[in-house]
Amino acid sequence: MHNGILYLAGQGLKDMMLPIIGSELIVNLIMTLICIVIIFLLVAVSALVFTYGERRICALIQVRIGPNRVGPQGLLQSTADMLKLLTKEDIIPVGIDRWMWVLSPILIFIPSAMIYALFPFDDGVIFADVNIGLFLLLAISSQSVLPFLMGGYASNSKYSMLGGMRTVAQMLAYEVPMVISLLGIVMITGSLKMSAIVEAQSNVWFIFLQPLAFLIYMTTALVESNRPPFNIVEGESEIIAGPFTEYTGMRWALFFLAEFANLLSIGILTSVLFLGGWQGPDFLPTQLWFWIKAFFMVIVYQWIGWTFPRLRIDTMLNFGWKVLLPLALINLLLTGIGIYVVNAL
Repeated sequence: MHNGILYLAGQGLKDMMLPIIGSELIVNLIMTLICIVIIFLLVAVSALVFTYGERRICALIQVRIGPNRVGPQGLLQSTADMLKLLTKEDIIPVGIDRWMWVLSPILIFIPSAMIYALFPFDDGVIFADVNIGLFLLLAISSQSVLPFLMGGYASNSKYSMLGGMRTVAQMLAYEVPMVISLLGIVMITGSLKMSAIVEAQSNVWFIFLQPLAFLIYMTTALVESNRPPFNIVEGESEIIAGPFTEYTGMRWALFFLAEFANLLSIGILTSVLFLGGWQGPDFLPTQLWFWIKAFFMVIVYQWIGWTFPRLRIDTMLNFGWKVLLPLALINLLLTGIGIYVVNAL
């Protein structure tokens, strides 16, 4: 029996609408639409909050001032940036592949928002709790490679094309060790279901059972979400802004809306896979534990990004293929041996 606060609130709303509307099908449709709206609001609000938060954390780490002009303590800086982007001229370069160029920022945002449907936010609160949840999540998130390449190719710019090719190279180099590192969790849990992975950590979190997988996942997650110090896709001193170079206004903003959505998603996914998700001591509600862990991991990812210098493309690719991939395979082997020994006892 689920007893999460959000689950009980959702069930209460559903029970309240059912006598009024009279059709369970329509009620379920309304609840689905409400969930979709909540997901998009969560992504939009997280982008505003993290834009400000990242500047503050960057200023703290690198001894800068940070936003302090627009609103008290610069709190309205993100809102001002949003209004600026909404009103900027939409410049379309000459000689581009128009349809591919237009679709790229839209398609890159869709996978970033879709994966939120697979996150278990609380006990019983997951919009799509499918049996292959982790596999589906990784499959959807990997689709962001294509829009990056589309934007780079369609922009009719060498800088953009190089940025798009870099994206494909780094995604391939780091997706493989990421998937292999997470196989250890699947082996221990015996399921790809996201809620089952959280429930399997009721006694001990997977960060203690899979510490090597945790470090590998953290590294690969930073690369997959194009976060510093692995954001070589947009190396300003080398290729200006990579695949984003020829985009302006809201088209440009969609790329970075997807980036901040990915920042929150890797924080949530780290919490779910390694830190027990919504589970925690009883003195706080389960929902609060979920967000404390997720936001803590977001701060850690930002801390890492603003502490280390950006890597070179060849160094980063060598590290993925020659270091992380062998370590992921070793972790998989050790997990299999550990499970065999435990079962034999």
